[in-house]
Amino acid sequence: MTDPKTAAVPAASHRPSVIQLVFKEKSALYAAYIPAFSDGGVFVPTARDYRLGEDIYLLMSLPDDPQRYPVAGKVGWLTPANASGGRTQGVGVRFPGDEKTRLLKLRIEELLGTAISSAKPTQTL
Repeated sequence: MTDPKTAAVPAASHRPSVIQLVFKEKSALYAAYIPAFSDGGVFVPTARDYRLGEDIYLLMSLPDDPQRYPVAGKVGWLTPANASGGRTQGVGVRFPGDEKTRLLKLRIEELLGTAISSAKPTQTL
């Protein structure tokens, strides 16, 4: 039996970050959405250091939609501080391949409509 006073306590850093993302305008959603990820994803501006594959829990709000969408994603890419082209520091969060998130991806793509194939620059690729 383990002595409760000496039992190892998991470090808080192993729990996924929880980030609230509120997109009030379609243009902001367009700039953050990552259609290149097969299951979808979003760019999250942050100065915090993350590692590829690290878990991130998002609570997303979409334009003109009162619902908040929980997403248990993973870091799919990193944009470091002082990145070329004046890109914003942050991480690309890859959506999981579950049914709820697949519906969120469809909802985002429905909101963005034809803008998704626009040549307008984004915060992503």
